[in-house]
Amino acid sequence: MSNLIICEKPSVAAAIAAALGAKERGDGFFHGGGRVVSWCYGHLVELAAPAAYDEKYRRWNLADLPILPETWKYTASEGKKKQLDILLSLMGRADVEDVVNACDAGREGELIFSLVYDFCGCQKPVQRLWIQSLEDAAIWEGFEKLRPGADYENLRRAALCRAQADYAVGINATRLFSCLYGKTLPVGRVQSPTLAMLTEREAAIDAFTPEPFYTPLIDCGAFTASGERLPESEAAEDVRAASGGQPALVLSVEKIRKTAAPPRLFDLTALQREANALLGFTAQQTLDYAQALYERKCITYPRTDSRYLPDEMGGGLEKLVCLTAARLPFIKAAPLPVNAAVIDGGKVSDHHAVIPTVLAGAARETLPDAERAVLDMIIARLVCAVSAPHVYEVVTAVLECGGHRFSAKGKTVITDGWKAIDMALRASLKTKPDEGGEETGEETGETALPELAEGQVFPAVAASVREGKTRPPARYTDGALLRAMETAGAEEFDPDTERKGLGTSATRAGIIEKLIKSGFVLRRRKLLIPAELGRNLIAALPADIKTPLLTADWEAGLLEVQRGKLEAADFMAGIAALTRKLVATCAAPIPALTPLFAPPKGVIGKCPRCGADVVERSKGFFCSSQACRFALWKDSRFWAAKGKTLDQKTAAALLGRRRRVFFSDLKSEKTGKTYAAAILLEDDGEKTNFKLDFEQGRKTA
Repeated sequence: MSNLIICEKPSVAAAIAAALGAKERGDGFFHGGGRVVSWCYGHLVELAAPAAYDEKYRRWNLADLPILPETWKYTASEGKKKQLDILLSLMGRADVEDVVNACDAGREGELIFSLVYDFCGCQKPVQRLWIQSLEDAAIWEGFEKLRPGADYENLRRAALCRAQADYAVGINATRLFSCLYGKTLPVGRVQSPTLAMLTEREAAIDAFTPEPFYTPLIDCGAFTASGERLPESEAAEDVRAASGGQPALVLSVEKIRKTAAPPRLFDLTALQREANALLGFTAQQTLDYAQALYERKCITYPRTDSRYLPDEMGGGLEKLVCLTAARLPFIKAAPLPVNAAVIDGGKVSDHHAVIPTVLAGAARETLPDAERAVLDMIIARLVCAVSAPHVYEVVTAVLECGGHRFSAKGKTVITDGWKAIDMALRASLKTKPDEGGEETGEETGETALPELAEGQVFPAVAASVREGKTRPPARYTDGALLRAMETAGAEEFDPDTERKGLGTSATRAGIIEKLIKSGFVLRRRKLLIPAELGRNLIAALPADIKTPLLTADWEAGLLEVQRGKLEAADFMAGIAALTRKLVATCAAPIPALTPLFAPPKGVIGKCPRCGADVVERSKGFFCSSQACRFALWKDSRFWAAKGKTLDQKTAAALLGRRRRVFFSDLKSEKTGKTYAAAILLEDDGEKTNFKLDFEQGRKTA
């Protein structure tokens, strides 16, 4: 008899099969040693489209809203039916006596498995594998501690509630506002509040008026002291004139010893923020690299919201730190004894913090550069977290010169502690010491002052005025937006709310990418900027649907379902009431907003960079979004050299799904002869290029 082990991805299945000795390969599975190991490709089963409930829902019609199924229907995900059929066949095998759910240990993994299991109509007993890493030892330990699938029934119910609620609100809100304004407008309970934050920040930047300010300075030789910042240049000049050439008297010297505690271990959001600040990676890139490291058995499960380790890991912590730290060329020695402040079982949720495994060091040199950089960050963070505090002294001196007061501040390091490792990591990544990073409570940016004493005099100091301007709020980067999503609306939450902010560690990167793909947000270098379409959508949405409080209430309810304190039916009844209220209160468009969604005249397609409309003008075809610079110029030398004009029909074809147009009569600039080829449009977000494809030309011909 055999166990059927179902994993979330093929790579995870391969790791588990190798650890368990299931070395023979079948079509869509491994087997051997009484084990059959197969996999999903993420979601193999999904909620059915509205038309599955009634054919009339194929058309988007306000009169049909809200769409709230009484009995939910599911369907095979597009392009994944073959693997679903393989799992169905394996579940039906006579030698398979039970099924092991080895999908990712969390709400989404539970959903992926349960949808497949139920869709296939399987009735065989289920056991649950819950592991933190893909090391062989962790896999074997997990199989020794398999638990009945029924123990996770409440987690399964919460997962189904999340999926059904997102469907109900998303389908109805999207159809509602799309019908009201005559344009497809995707709306979601996490993405809409996130878009609102970006839009509010952009509005604050647009409304900002810079104001000049002037700071008098005195040069005391080894240091410079600053006077009060003044709004008028005349006042600052008066201070400069009164102080220049005069003696400066030290009125007071204050020394305060401060301690910067080691940073906490990474959860996924903290890792994404740090990688964005230090390496410029987007949130999604960091998640992808972390997932790859997990599947290579180099780190523990990355989709976690905890920054601590469970109590039982305390005994092996010192060995892990020594093994992994020894592989980093910029760490001279691991801290011994290690600081065990990272151990706190009470602060560990489904998964503990992201840490390296004992295999990480050996694999480090074979990794691609990006993955190795992320692994180095994770190893260095573990070493920092268990190191001694960083101790420093802040010195503040107050001086009097020409009847005015000036101050100077400096910092002297007493004990490097964890900061030495952090600085070494940044140097290895070619990152400036004061760039990026998380808040650690440490004051930065000050150099040491010379030894000063009260009553000391600096004769005939030089004076000057430094001019500056107030700055607008900064645009969001991926890291800054992740931070904002994590803390969104925190001041409005109930103190007992366990899961605050927008989304979860596992979903935030996907939300950002979805906003970009939808054309609501533009990514320009490291900055995230709301597109005109996004700003217009936020103007049209009611407050209830774009506030973080909606998600807070939602997540609190899901946690109650997961803990068995709230019935799934009661949670979904609340979602249905919310949906009905939304449809009832937004039954008509706001007249002033309707023109904002009207398509510009001469629209020929969608922008390949941001998804906005591309319109024809006298000199070419341009993206309608003011923040996007995509353009196809009519007088391009490329087209002239081939005896062609970039007309509307050709531009529309290049902007189509295939990004190509075929010609049978292109002209050679050198020989004057004609030839057949396809011309493809390529755009990397910064540059637009055309490419000749003779192979496609022959096939088309």
